[in-house]
Amino acid sequence: MSTRNQNQLGVSSLALLFSAFVIAVTVSGLLLKGVRLDLTENQLYTLSDGTKQILREIDEPINLYFFFSDQGTRNVPSFRDHANRVRELIEEFVDASRGKIRLQVIDPLPFSEEEDQAARFGLQEVQFAATPDPVFLGLAGRNSVGDEETISFFQPDREASLEYDLAKLVSTLANPERKVIGLVSGIPMAGQFDPQAQRMQASWVVYQQAQQLFDIRNLGTSFDTVPGDIGLLWIVQPKNLSNATQYAIDQFVMRGGKALIFVDPVAAVDASSANGMPQGMPALGQSSDLPLLFEGWGIEYDAQQVVADAQLALQINTGMSGRPVRHYAYLGLTPDQLASSDIVTMELGTMNAAMAGKLELSDDSDATLEPLIVSSSGSATMPASRFSFLPDPSVLQEGFVPGGTPLTIAARISGTLPSAFPDGKPSVTPNTDEETQGDDDSTAHLTESTEPANLIVVADVDLLSDPMWVQLQNFFGQQIASAFAGNGAFVVNALENLAGSSNLIAVRSRGNFTRPFTRVDQLRADAESRFLATQQRLETELAETERRLSEIQASRDDSGSLLLTDAQQAEIDRFIEQRAEIRKELRAVQRGLDEDIEDLGTLLKIINIALVPFLLTAGTLFIHWRRRRRDSV
Repeated sequence: MSTRNQNQLGVSSLALLFSAFVIAVTVSGLLLKGVRLDLTENQLYTLSDGTKQILREIDEPINLYFFFSDQGTRNVPSFRDHANRVRELIEEFVDASRGKIRLQVIDPLPFSEEEDQAARFGLQEVQFAATPDPVFLGLAGRNSVGDEETISFFQPDREASLEYDLAKLVSTLANPERKVIGLVSGIPMAGQFDPQAQRMQASWVVYQQAQQLFDIRNLGTSFDTVPGDIGLLWIVQPKNLSNATQYAIDQFVMRGGKALIFVDPVAAVDASSANGMPQGMPALGQSSDLPLLFEGWGIEYDAQQVVADAQLALQINTGMSGRPVRHYAYLGLTPDQLASSDIVTMELGTMNAAMAGKLELSDDSDATLEPLIVSSSGSATMPASRFSFLPDPSVLQEGFVPGGTPLTIAARISGTLPSAFPDGKPSVTPNTDEETQGDDDSTAHLTESTEPANLIVVADVDLLSDPMWVQLQNFFGQQIASAFAGNGAFVVNALENLAGSSNLIAVRSRGNFTRPFTRVDQLRADAESRFLATQQRLETELAETERRLSEIQASRDDSGSLLLTDAQQAEIDRFIEQRAEIRKELRAVQRGLDEDIEDLGTLLKIINIALVPFLLTAGTLFIHWRRRRRDSV
């Protein structure tokens, strides 16, 4: 074959290969349209099953308006990366909704109609040092009947809760009715008439906040049915509830109802005024419990034991000694004691608790307990009787021995629960003063929960009270509440989470998109540590040399002379030589840092460029060899 023919054949082969490549790309683009493969470690771009179910249940279209200052953030690359991740996740919602969500991306330029639209939605402007004008990064949603929900600004530090925030917005727009919460409280959270002051006491701040978000219906503490429109029970300080009331709560949970329960071994906020103590002495806090329900559901809680913690103890003023005293049962909880993976506690800073109890699951329970609030490892339990009369809390320190294991104060209980009344509805004793509403005989008794239960149980009631987390001030006749702890946010988060659908509760917290080079950071930290140690040694030797020079100068007889003696000159020469050696060592340490990082980068390049293709090739050849060997047999 001539050279010309060979060249023509080569050109034709290249043209055929190029055409085949274009056809393959086009066909694969058509056949694999919408197909995604999420290879990230935490499945960052894969929606939770709960989110997918929420999107499938959308009945009417929802319009989303994503406001992002694209042009205004060109000089802030890290913020643009965060905005792109937010937009990509929103687009995943749109794709999974099958046309029920319509997305409009808007760049609100300064002094534009789009900026006015963002302001009408109530979105938040943020000013960066590198941007001449404030920028937007928020989302507004509107359903078919005009209800609106917004995320005023996507905070970069809330990436882990990004999917939950979006799912909550969509779920609220798809189901805009205000959720009804049934309150079962043994203390007057909603306020009561004060006969001494002859006026109504104000309701607790946490109750006021919940009332702004939900329709709260006070069920009292004596009932035998839970109304059908209530999806969540908020149970606070239950004391001596009748069997009929506990049965109503049990069957409510068995039917799929959610519950947020606060019990307490010693509730200081529920202090008895007639406790027989001298005037000025601390009041006796009362305990609360749901003994039948907890035992039946497999929840272990001892109303006679209080969690004490030497590490988290707060200083309180007892009024007896006139000085602050560390109270081992008043706990200042830090983020280390709050679950970072649960949406209820992940964004909280600090919380305060007082004389809380401990929660566990019984050995034969099939439920799952996920701690939300725990003590430190320097904690142990104490008998509740020690807190009945405690003028000096410092006595709690005597003989205190930490258990070495954190104790659970609040937890999420989930899974299939058995009924606490396996034999059915308890009989009602006749001629009692208990007020009954009559049971619905058409409702069959359930021996276990029809769907996985979801409860949040907190072994402390005091954390709800105003003094534990909020400071009230009177401002021109208006009461202003300033929170100094996250207790109120915890309660609101728990109510919002439980009042949502089961699908919303199932939405997981996501991992962080930001993946730091931990190995590189460790190398840099080690090198900087060596660098700092060498630098400190240099400074120490410098100070010693200056001291020696001062001694030599003081010992001279010709102190008025400006000339250096031979001893001084030798000392200075020695220091100059020593300083040069130390600076050389410092440069070597810095070069070592760069070399370690470069060696790690080279190793990764070899793995990615050479090792992976080699393994794929070896695997392919091995499969081919096995096939040929099998065919030959």
